[in-house]
Amino acid sequence: MTQLNLSDAIPNLPRRPVRELKAGERVDQVFLVTKKDLRATTNGGLYIHAIVSDKTGEMVARLWNASEDLYQGIPDGGLLRIRGRIDSYKGNPQLIIDGCQPADVNNVDMSEFMATSERDVEKMFAEMVKLLGGIKDADLNRLVQAVLSDADLMTQLKRAPAAMKNHHAYVGGLLEHTLSVMQAASRLFPQYPAVNPDLVLAGVFLHDIGKTSELSYGVGFDYTDDGHLLGHIYRGASYTESKAAELARAGQAVDPGCLRLLLHIILSHHGELAFGAPTLPKTREAFLVHYLDNLDAKMNTINRLISADRTEEADWTQYDQSLGRKIYKRDYASPHSTPNGAIAKPSAKPRKGGLE
Repeated sequence: MTQLNLSDAIPNLPRRPVRELKAGERVDQVFLVTKKDLRATTNGGLYIHAIVSDKTGEMVARLWNASEDLYQGIPDGGLLRIRGRIDSYKGNPQLIIDGCQPADVNNVDMSEFMATSERDVEKMFAEMVKLLGGIKDADLNRLVQAVLSDADLMTQLKRAPAAMKNHHAYVGGLLEHTLSVMQAASRLFPQYPAVNPDLVLAGVFLHDIGKTSELSYGVGFDYTDDGHLLGHIYRGASYTESKAAELARAGQAVDPGCLRLLLHIILSHHGELAFGAPTLPKTREAFLVHYLDNLDAKMNTINRLISADRTEEADWTQYDQSLGRKIYKRDYASPHSTPNGAIAKPSAKPRKGGLE
């Protein structure tokens, strides 16, 4: 590991949120390493390309003149104290590492590194429970209430992210996503009266419940062994079947046809075999859940992409791999409006090439 040559045990510069770091600043603080790669330079040397973050955002970090030992010494998905400087690359800040060493999680306030839903978790949970309380079908209501009574699972639901990255990738994100899809579905029920609302609400509630065991969220987000080997779709369907079996043993069996349709929603909610769905949506309810799930995920991804973009003068975000495109940031109300609605000053120089 590159030596910091420090006698002090803690950084000697005040902590600065990643989102506020600007070119020209010096840093000496702890970051969460979310990704690292050992790469070759054009002259055959080695350097480390990493993504470091805190709860406010992330940025690229580079360590030049690297080695395999240095690379192995950087914790992947762990905490790293970094001394370095903020540079600019293609209009975005990047961190040039002068020295680094692993940080002890016991000496760090993890709330500074784990992005959290901006919404109140207990209020979201209460809203979700209220919507689920409207399920009139006796079998579905009994099954949903059995799941809600699983205190350990509900604690995990309140904390789990909805994904490793991209959409709702923060503590409480899974609950926020589940509630949002449920609310969107409830608004569409009058538009599509042939859809069974009870089946949809139960399906939305359970479609991602397997993510509570698919993802870990202690220090950063990562896949568990279950996540790697089984995935949340299987885990969600398996959990739902086990709860139905418990009810059957208690003499309160869920109708097999009803359970089959509910499991179909869980198994097909990714919509395409290429996206991990073991079966395609084949019912009205499964189609509705799939498209609303996808829509909510995309809207959250776009909102966070615009919010996190550091090039305020640009009309477009950086290219996003999950969306396969850049996103236009400006509001329709004014050709010179900014993402937050304020009026921006027009550039003194016209942009080359016009619109992309």
